[in-house]
Amino acid sequence: MLRSLFKSIGRSSGRWHIVMALLFALALAAELFGLHALQNTEARLGDVYQRRHAAEQQPDPDIVVIDIDDRSMVAMQEIAGLWAWRREIHADLLEILSQFAPRAVVFDLAFTEHDMRQPKSDARLSEVVQALPYVYLPATRLPAELDGKGVRLASLTTALHLTGNASDPATVAIQLPEAIAPAGWRLGLINADKDDDGRLRRNRLYTEVHGWKLPSMPARVVSDLGMALPPGDDFLLRWSSKLHQHLPYGDLYKLLTERQPLHADDVKQMENLFRNKIIVIGSSATSAFDHHLSPLGSGTPGVDILATAIDNLKNGNNVRTVSPLLPFLFGLALIALLAWAFTHRMNPMLIGIGLALLTMASLALADAALAGNRLLPVVTPLAFAWAWYLTAAVGGYLRERRSREQAVSLFGRFLNPNVVRQIVEHGQTVESMSGKTSEVTVLFSDIRGFTTLSESRQPHEIVTLLNRYFDRQVEVVFRHGGTLDKFIGDCIMAFWGAPVEDARHADNAVAAALEMQQVLLDFKKELEAEQGNTLDFDVGIGVHSGPAVVGFIGAQKKLDYTAIGDTVNLASRVEGLTKGIARVLVTRETMQLCQSSDDMRFEAKGSFAVKGRVAEVELFEPIRKAT
Repeated sequence: MLRSLFKSIGRSSGRWHIVMALLFALALAAELFGLHALQNTEARLGDVYQRRHAAEQQPDPDIVVIDIDDRSMVAMQEIAGLWAWRREIHADLLEILSQFAPRAVVFDLAFTEHDMRQPKSDARLSEVVQALPYVYLPATRLPAELDGKGVRLASLTTALHLTGNASDPATVAIQLPEAIAPAGWRLGLINADKDDDGRLRRNRLYTEVHGWKLPSMPARVVSDLGMALPPGDDFLLRWSSKLHQHLPYGDLYKLLTERQPLHADDVKQMENLFRNKIIVIGSSATSAFDHHLSPLGSGTPGVDILATAIDNLKNGNNVRTVSPLLPFLFGLALIALLAWAFTHRMNPMLIGIGLALLTMASLALADAALAGNRLLPVVTPLAFAWAWYLTAAVGGYLRERRSREQAVSLFGRFLNPNVVRQIVEHGQTVESMSGKTSEVTVLFSDIRGFTTLSESRQPHEIVTLLNRYFDRQVEVVFRHGGTLDKFIGDCIMAFWGAPVEDARHADNAVAAALEMQQVLLDFKKELEAEQGNTLDFDVGIGVHSGPAVVGFIGAQKKLDYTAIGDTVNLASRVEGLTKGIARVLVTRETMQLCQSSDDMRFEAKGSFAVKGRVAEVELFEPIRKAT
């Protein structure tokens, strides 16, 4: 049974690794193609790469931000008062900017409500916007549940540059720049498309509403400028730590309005700044509350995000995520490689080091890929590979521990606990310890006169007596590094030299034989003292050295670790010859192996015929030298 158990460990381990690999592969497919539970973790690694390469990304010099910053808020108080300013302020700026023929002017400011106190101010801005065909105004998609009370999509076809059925009654909830006359609307959505962790990493191209595709502001501007858009409904932004050219709104307004007409140098400067440029007008002021959490950190102004999105689309710098098929195949290859390594019983520590090196290489590859505007999702395949590795390693450890416990239980019947520990630490199994021919020294020890002794006692007394005797003698065997083979009635069989190799197996066996002789005499005295009479029993011990086949032998349900062969048979015969000659007898082979011993001598007892052998066997009695 134990042999079958040990044999099945390798097969079951291989099957378990294959089944586990298939399960992990299915889970990886579900994650990459549907669940996306690790999407935020994947995105945050991408944030790390974005920050690493942010300094390499150069902002487009043809995009200029006119920023209503905190300084502009203060500078404009004398002219326009507190925010929100009169709309004619923006009209003044637009009229002057139009002199320099910009390609587009994009407002990131909401004009959703009429200025009821100064309607002429709204009218002026509306008039200027209508006269300039390159001015874009923001719109905001409201929650879909409000669509029933929204405006007809068909009425926004010109404003949002839509295509669709003009008779379509579908409505959309949308916040429009009501302060500007609809004739001047060139709209794009500016909704912030945040991930589940609150970070803004993407920008939409289109928002589909009842079959209509509403463009985002960046998509509308870039499309109108005649540039192709990437496929899909959204895109991943590529960030730069360097801002587009920023001009404080307040400083620019004062320059353009207070120095009329402009000096030649001012005109030249403005030409350089604005001609054929895309101008984004927005606010980074604290009071604007238009700041977002992005891969670059917290507090990224919305106007800079809009400028970045336009830049990405204009120059094709948006980050493209590879197909999920690639990380799936990568993860599948890692899991298959791990399964192969564990199935072939490679060292888990080496496997872990190899996986760590592959992990670092994968992370470095993903980092390099972002420099080429490619996002390689490596977190998910690596996470599944590491989860597989840890599961396999822990499972292997538990199986190994169970195997060791079984080995300790099995070997502990035959060996000294210290020897058992050495065997288990070296990973020995039933197979590795079976069918080996080893040079051993075999010892047989039999009690003389035990039959007579037992006739006067009850069976349970005999069992108790034998157990007491065997306990003492087994301790002697173990103390001298021997292996207990078996008990044969009142006889003990033990051997030295296996399973742990022992260059002094003969010396140790003879030393054990001499001590066993003394233990028997001491035990006899102990019994005589207990019973108050003289007991007539003695011990005979035979020792022989030579080759023997050593291993686990027996039926599946009962295995014994034993030695077999002519060496064993001769040792048994020698024990039978001890009666009337000496308590301990050893063969010439054993004596010759003990020649290096300094604490004992051997006395020749003659040559004896042994059953099964033609030549007689020379026997010697070991005698410990006096000290």
